[in-house]
Amino acid sequence: MKTEAVLERQLPGRVSTPAHGRALIECRDLGHTYRSRTGADVPAITGVDLSIEAGEFVCLLGPSGCGKTTLLNMVAGFLPPTEGRLRVRGEPVTGPAPERGVVFQDYSLFPWLTVLGNVEFGLRMAGSPAHERRRRAAELLALVGLEAAANRYPFELSGGMKQRVAIARALATDPALLLMDEPFAALDAMTRGALQTQLLDIQARTGKTVLFVTHNIGEAIFMATRILVLSSRPGRVVEDIR
Repeated sequence: MKTEAVLERQLPGRVSTPAHGRALIECRDLGHTYRSRTGADVPAITGVDLSIEAGEFVCLLGPSGCGKTTLLNMVAGFLPPTEGRLRVRGEPVTGPAPERGVVFQDYSLFPWLTVLGNVEFGLRMAGSPAHERRRRAAELLALVGLEAAANRYPFELSGGMKQRVAIARALATDPALLLMDEPFAALDAMTRGALQTQLLDIQARTGKTVLFVTHNIGEAIFMATRILVLSSRPGRVVEDIR
């Protein structure tokens, strides 16, 4: 309660209360162990038990190498658990899915596509008609303030603009869950602050559930309605701060 009181004084209105209903993400005794090149087992995370409700903005906070990205990649479906259980919307995670949009630290835009083409990409893969793809992409570019850059290529954009394109692309398939792996880590302080505020506005307007990896304590306090603090490797959830 003391921690909640401190956060409430710093960020009035940003401290969540526990949500009720079916969890969007459920982890039970979840873990992942890597196999090194020498054949040794390297546990990244272990014994993770958590539930995340729809509409929460959750930050995974911890030191470098504690397994934050490993946990995010398992939720995304990029890595299989080696122990425990992981479900999204009550179903086991068996691989990537359109309901889980991912924003990476390094933008990962296709350099041969325009901004509009990058945002349309997931919809094109899903077989959406061309007119529907363009309409949806235009709406999302307006949401992130880049409608004027629709016909530019990634090399013509600043780092902050590239990351806004990546956010718009992740939202294109209307995912229930937005997974973000230190998306602002490579940006300067002013751009980072502006994008943090913009992301909070987008989340408030869309109601998306966000799972956000960071090792920046200030960023986690500013953005999250809930912070999950991980220990050093192998990562365990040692604090759950609402």
